[in-house]
Amino acid sequence: MKQGIKILTQFLLLFTALCCLIFHNILIYGISQGKGQLAIVINAKPIDELLQQENCSDSVKQKLILIQEIKQFAIDSLGINPSENYSSYYDQTNQQKLLTISACEPFSFKAKEWTFPFLGTVSYKGFFNAEKAKKEILKLKQHNFDVDVYTPSGWSTLGWFNDPVLSGMLKRNDGQLANLIIHELTHGTLYVKDNVTFNENLSNFIGDKGAQQFLIYKYGKTSKQYATYFQNKNDEAIYNEYILKSKSRLDSLYKTMNDQQDDLIKKKLKKELILEIVLGVNRLPLAKRKGYFEYTLQAFSEGNAFFMAFDRYDSQYEVFEAEYSKNFNSNLSNYLHFLKDKYPSL
Repeated sequence: MKQGIKILTQFLLLFTALCCLIFHNILIYGISQGKGQLAIVINAKPIDELLQQENCSDSVKQKLILIQEIKQFAIDSLGINPSENYSSYYDQTNQQKLLTISACEPFSFKAKEWTFPFLGTVSYKGFFNAEKAKKEILKLKQHNFDVDVYTPSGWSTLGWFNDPVLSGMLKRNDGQLANLIIHELTHGTLYVKDNVTFNENLSNFIGDKGAQQFLIYKYGKTSKQYATYFQNKNDEAIYNEYILKSKSRLDSLYKTMNDQQDDLIKKKLKKELILEIVLGVNRLPLAKRKGYFEYTLQAFSEGNAFFMAFDRYDSQYEVFEAEYSKNFNSNLSNYLHFLKDKYPSL
């Protein structure tokens, strides 16, 4: 009996050692991310306590109260699962805490993917450590990937931690803030393994529709807050459609290329089309055309990774819209409950 236990113990130790060797990079990355997230959670302050403190500014208090209203509305009216998320507040002290990296093949729209335990395969990777992020970017570029790097306004840990309100969120107007909070709460409500495009597109859709409904509920459909949000969303819809069509134009170009062509020629053709796409933004009927034009300049440095981000977040809006309006009579709560029943969630 003792000999059997000894053998079993040795086997388990050997198995553990082998797993550590095989998944060494994933383990190191996971520990680093856990430490970064934990540091934020530990230093976050309960919102209920902050609201009682005299040294907390009225503007911060007003935004925190608004976030609590958004969250409660999402739970009561939209079908979002109750959670302890956004019941605490973390002051970023104007620092970037998380960098997110995505990458894509240079002459095809094949995204770089990373595989993690529990989450499965995802097409982006976050870093709380800037130096480690830079090393990852360098490695990707050495393998000729186009790379997109951005700082997310918020993120969801899918229930692993109680996600706090980040001070950077408070810079958003009411509609933008409602969209962001509902987007992240949707991730905590429904997240399908190995399907980033579905998850992000769904959260974008629920975030947008939920924000519109919240603004009408709180301020009314004729309010300034709703009008501002609607105008911004109109601009965004026009721009997103243009970029997704531009992605298709690039894809058509890549399909004319072959392995025998010189990469310099391919890069030249790609750069010429991206220039045409960037200049085309100036012809779009946008209220804030200059801002969108300046944003699109990133396509020169990020290449295909810039366009893939729109596929990841905005390519399925009309699909969700059609199902939501036709089958559920534009009832967001019923639609979300249907999706929760249909798809297995982490």
